[in-house]
Amino acid sequence: MKLLRVGTAGAERPALLDAGGALRDLSGTVTDIDGALLADDTALDRVRAAADAGTLPVLDPAGLRIGPPLARIGKVVCIGLNYHDHAAETGAEPPAEPVVFFKAADTVVGPNDTVLVPRGSVKTDWEVELAVVIGRTARYLESHEEALAHVAGYAVAHDVSEREFQIERGGTWDKGKNCETFNPLGPWLVTADEVPDPQALGLRLWVNGELKQDGTTAQQIFPVAEVVRYVSQFMTLYPGDVINTGTPAGVALGQPEPKPFLRAGDVVELEIDGLGRQRQELKGA
Repeated sequence: MKLLRVGTAGAERPALLDAGGALRDLSGTVTDIDGALLADDTALDRVRAAADAGTLPVLDPAGLRIGPPLARIGKVVCIGLNYHDHAAETGAEPPAEPVVFFKAADTVVGPNDTVLVPRGSVKTDWEVELAVVIGRTARYLESHEEALAHVAGYAVAHDVSEREFQIERGGTWDKGKNCETFNPLGPWLVTADEVPDPQALGLRLWVNGELKQDGTTAQQIFPVAEVVRYVSQFMTLYPGDVINTGTPAGVALGQPEPKPFLRAGDVVELEIDGLGRQRQELKGA
């Protein structure tokens, strides 16, 4: 299923994109798309049955904002330097273990919402990423099979980053990762049954119409199953938590000088095979 949330920010309602591409209203079937829904097999079966019956009301998408496909996100766990080609372009050694950092849940915005360039920023960068959405409480998972069984679905994430804040201003990466609007998510939460192999997905990103990133999750140093298993050794993952799994080569940081960092007025578009497409216009904060 392709689950999404539509409407003005803070007042989104649950919806579904059916097999024919029609937008269907789920608000009469479930209250929202969140961790509670993803952990409730009975409720998910009810959504599938309603979708199969073709009786859900059709929504007119014209002028209808698409919000983040997931409400009440508990935490956003991020994995850095997780693609062989991205590590190489930044001059970093491939890590021996996953590099883990966090984004605050309030950085998450809709897939087409405005992204704000922080005040004083000169190195705002782009990163297309596969987001993993957790559907079952996970702690101390032992195998890759067990890890994938705890995944509810997948989405497109844009891990916007401010490289000066991240790398040159001291401390950890958090200052360059948690600026307002720095995690567009969606358009859809695609359930795991529709993504048989998360290591066979193409990722692409354009800036002002120019292709900048064109990679595949096959290049991940630590595949999705290992990321979920590994993270569960250090923290409990709950339904509705999100893991951003890293970005392929092609970010501004890896380009020759002068590096083409983002500015107000730029337009970024990104997509992952089967998971949909995003578009953001950048404005000053």
